[in-house]
Amino acid sequence: MERPIYFDHHATTPIAPSVLGAMMPYLTTSFGNASSTTHAFGQQARLAVEQARKQVADLIGASPEEILFTSGATESDNLAIKGVAEGSRRRGNHIITTQIEHSAILDTCKVLEKTGFEITYLPVDKYGMVDPQRIADEIRAETILISVIYASNEVGTINPLSAIGEIAWQHDILFHSDAVQGIGKIESNVDRLNVDLMSLTSHKMYGPKGIGALYVRQKRPRIRLSPQNYGGGQEGKIRSGTLNVPGIVGFGQACQLAQTEMQHEAERLARLRDRLYQGLKNQIDLLHLNGHPAQRLPGNLNVSIEFVESLTLLEKLENVALSTGSACSSNSMTPSRVLIAMGIDESLARAPIRFGLGRNNTAAEADYVISRVIEEVTKLRRLSPLYQMRMVAG
Repeated sequence: MERPIYFDHHATTPIAPSVLGAMMPYLTTSFGNASSTTHAFGQQARLAVEQARKQVADLIGASPEEILFTSGATESDNLAIKGVAEGSRRRGNHIITTQIEHSAILDTCKVLEKTGFEITYLPVDKYGMVDPQRIADEIRAETILISVIYASNEVGTINPLSAIGEIAWQHDILFHSDAVQGIGKIESNVDRLNVDLMSLTSHKMYGPKGIGALYVRQKRPRIRLSPQNYGGGQEGKIRSGTLNVPGIVGFGQACQLAQTEMQHEAERLARLRDRLYQGLKNQIDLLHLNGHPAQRLPGNLNVSIEFVESLTLLEKLENVALSTGSACSSNSMTPSRVLIAMGIDESLARAPIRFGLGRNNTAAEADYVISRVIEEVTKLRRLSPLYQMRMVAG
């Protein structure tokens, strides 16, 4: 293949041409501030923001007034966790989450622990899935929030949010999900998933970086968050700051595009993922699939290969963009905390390879990557005395 192959779509995605096209006027001639509505420039920007708000809401089955724009998923996660914690402190100080959350959730919870909150970090099964009954067993009178990732950014496992949400509803506890990896890839209707708050971001679904959103349910009853920054009172006085109009417009367009492309694209990517997995599995022994074999994101494949260091392998695959896991720790030699939480042996937890397939990837690219991985694994294992001893021992 002449050009580099991009198989790291869980880290970020390219901006779709139609998304960039929708953004361009608001980067050039239509540059108004959406809060300056006394003239046409600001009014045009405000109309564009509200149209995008509806596009985001439509993708997840929400109402436009339930969408708060943020700078991205990290801010959305912080606003959800800290906003609920501070706003509900009189009611209780206990939060339930899991060991496999994104660091934006875990680090926020660690900060809250220092201010008197109690956090329960639930384990997961060997596939990286949360057991709803374990959540029910941990609920206390002081529990105010449950936060569970929708789909793992590392192994792609999809959690049973609907069942968890039912438990939260029965106990009158708010339920939040970091849904960054699921939005635009799998069905994400907030009512069917029974979530009260949901974190979203644009750049994982062919939109621009630097723009995200937080869904906040406004019924059964209305959720009130404690603001985390103050200023001009934008976004219902919950998230002050000048609105990123071009980013918001791009995010809205990306959501509209996902509505039309998602089902077909999910089916295509699942086939491509299975082709990739079978091609590797048929030629590489001691290859381990990480994550649930069926309940996983259609474009996700995460494997560990015994007697092969993943960073070394990725260095050899210089024209293929891959990662070892979360973009936040892609260069780390430490074992994946997600795989450790799943009970994976530490040697394998140090050697995951994450393939993130996307909209523009082809079967020809998958076949090329299969051949290159096989080629480099074979070379690396020839240099491994431990692998040679294992083969001799049978």
